[in-house]
Formats: sequence, structure tokens, C-alpha cells
Amino acid sequence: MADAVRARLAELRRDLHRHPEPGWCEFRTTARLVEELRAIGVDELAVGADAYDPADRMAVPSDDRLDEWYERALDSGTDPDLLEPLRGGTTGCVAVLDRGEGPTVGLRVDIDGLFIEESDDAAHDPAAEGFRSETGETMHACGHDTHMTWGLATLEAVKKSDFSGRLVVFFQPAEEVSGGGAPMAKSEYAAGIDYFFAVHVGLDHPTGEVVAGIEKPLAMCHIDAEIEGTTAHAGKAPEAGANAIHALGTAIESVYGIPRHSDGMTRVNVGRVEGGTASNVIADEVEAVAEARGETTELMEYAKSELRRRFEKAAELHDCEATVDVVSESPRADSDPELVEAVADAAEDVRGVDRVVPTADFGASEDATFLMERVQQDGGLACYSIVGTDHPTSHHTATFDVDERSLETGVEVLTRSILSVAGVESAPEIEGANR
Repeated sequence: MADAVRARLAELRRDLHRHPEPGWCEFRTTARLVEELRAIGVDELAVGADAYDPADRMAVPSDDRLDEWYERALDSGTDPDLLEPLRGGTTGCVAVLDRGEGPTVGLRVDIDGLFIEESDDAAHDPAAEGFRSETGETMHACGHDTHMTWGLATLEAVKKSDFSGRLVVFFQPAEEVSGGGAPMAKSEYAAGIDYFFAVHVGLDHPTGEVVAGIEKPLAMCHIDAEIEGTTAHAGKAPEAGANAIHALGTAIESVYGIPRHSDGMTRVNVGRVEGGTASNVIADEVEAVAEARGETTELMEYAKSELRRRFEKAAELHDCEATVDVVSESPRADSDPELVEAVADAAEDVRGVDRVVPTADFGASEDATFLMERVQQDGGLACYSIVGTDHPTSHHTATFDVDERSLETGVEVLTRSILSVAGVESAPEIEGANR
């Protein structure tokens, strides 16, 4: 790969890194992707509501938040014509190359950032080299800037190859809140896919290592719970109140006591609570954000059901009422061995790869599993791979960063894998994303 192309990949990744946007608010990000995709030249480009049914979205933020981030994108100088189709939180896009007879191949990359303020420490490369997040409150702390760069550059490389068939690249919003995988999986673009690839950078695998296919991603759900009671003076008439905070405390203790299941592992967590007004007021309303995970989709459903029941029963015990809503969720889907083998074989020939790991446990959750499940149910094969990178601190931390050598590696692994299943014996020189 020429030095100029390596620099171009890094330039693109750094531009995306400077402007991280949260789930369903990826307005500037989507517009930037559309600009790149138009420059590359694709046969079909579906943006926002043309790529999926907005009614299928999960974990959509409030209108106020959507409007705030839309205005930020406008203020950043983003073309209003590119932003208009995204208004209301219909972000993301799907790009298609149609090259005649051959298999239909899917590739999914995620595009959202996290609500983490990025470090400004001089030892943190994005801060030292001038591409730290400019938003002040969000950050690409999980490598989605790298994933987008891979998606664009891989699409262009496949276009320049002898690929015959149909390539569908999903630039998926709202992965961090498990909100975007389901609508894209239900869309027409997920129909008829013969081979499907998803990919992640790092995850504690070093630069030069590739995991061909993950095993045991956890099914998961995000839950919002609200407990409503009756307010009263805490000193004068505490017996007149129905204490929502007391009910929440009982619920939390009960949730962490959900029995282990003999069929496999489950996990629960209450991650945020909020409520109350003053020390002398019986709180009449509290909110909690929780999650349930399971080694299988069925085990997650067990944990979710128990979590819901325990919030409701704890509220009832304290003369309160609980409302428990499932905000988003994702199933378990495993990589198919045949496609894992294809990725492993492709990765062996990639410069910079010094170790190929056939499979590894994932240990977390991913809503790409919706797309994997759709493809597998329709008779296709799916695979979720990891391209390693040296990252100085863990994912979802203020000092997360990637080794930019993994940009080239990821593009080559994905391109060779896609061409392999399409029956193309040799990959072209990787050219990176377009102008």
C-alpha cells in the first residue's frame, strides 16, 4: 500500500474521530459518508428512511436531543441538502455495488459515538496530534471511526476488483444503544444475502492479530424503569407517603438476587438511578436504567422477565407502581464455521497479520446479530470478525485510541474475504477511500 493511501485512510479516520455523534444523532457523520460514497460511485445509495423503516428504530432519543445535534451539524458547515433526509433521527445509509451475476455479500459497520468526554492529556495521541473530539461531550471511544473507514475503503477496493455479484454495505447507526441493527435487518437490503460480514477493531486483540469469527456474543436488553409513589413530609407525616426511593432500593437488591440459570450464564445490572428532591420529602418518582444479558437469547429473556417482575413486585410492596419499558435488545447469533474459515484463509495472506485466531469468545453484546440472524434464517452464512489493534486503554474510556496500522489491515482482510466468497482469486492493491 502506497504511503499516500495510508495517509488518506488516517486522514479520513481522524476527520470522523473529530466529530463523534450519539445514536440516531449521526447527522454530520452520515452526510460525510454520503459525500465519500458519491465520490467513490455506487450503484445505489439509500439514506436514512430510504434504508429502513423508521418505525423499527429502537432507543430513539428525545426530539430535543435530536434537534440539538441536527443544529450542531448545520453549524459545523454540513450541507443542508445532505442533512434534510436525516431530520428527526433517520441517520445511517446503505450503499450497493451491483456487478452482475454472483453472490450477494453484506458488510456492516457501525457509525455512532459515545457520551464520553475525550482526554486532553498530551500523552493521548488524538489530543497531541490535533484530532481530539470537538464536541466536548462525545467520543469515538469504541473504534467506530475506524469501522467506517474500513467500510468506505473496502467498498472502493471491491469496486476496483474483478468482483462479480452484489455488495451491500450497511453504515448502521445507534449500535451503542442497540437501536439500529433491527431496522436494517428488517429492511429490503438485508434480503437474499448469501454471505454477511461484520467486524470490530481491537477488543484486547493486538495489532497484527485477526480473530476470524467470534463465538458466544451475549443476547441483551436495555430497560428503563420508573417507579411512582406518593409524596409526603418526611418528618411530619412519613406514613402518608409511598416512598419510591425505598421501593427502588428493594428492587435493586432483588434484581441482583435473580437466581443463576442451569442452562447457562446470565447477567443483570442497574447502571443509573435518579429521583427525589430533598432530604425532608418522601420521593414520589424515581427512574432507573438497567440491562439484562444472557448466554443465549432464551436466557436473556429469562433474566429480562425476572428483572421486570422484581421491579413491579418491589413497587407493589411499597404501595407504588412500576412501569418497565424495554428500550432496545439484541439476540445471540454465532459465526458460521464455513465463513470463519474463509476469513482465516484470507487473513493469512494479508501483510501485517502475524497471527490468525480461528475463533474467540466475544463476551459482550452487539446488535449486528440482528443482521446475522436474518441472513442465517434466510439460508446465508454470517461471520463477525475482529481485527486487532494496540489500544492504550480499554474501549469506552477517555483515552481509547487505535493503532492506525490496523486501518490498512482491516481493509485488506475484509476485501480479501469478500472477494474469496465471490470466487475472485486475487485482491487488488488497496486504494483507500476516495477523494
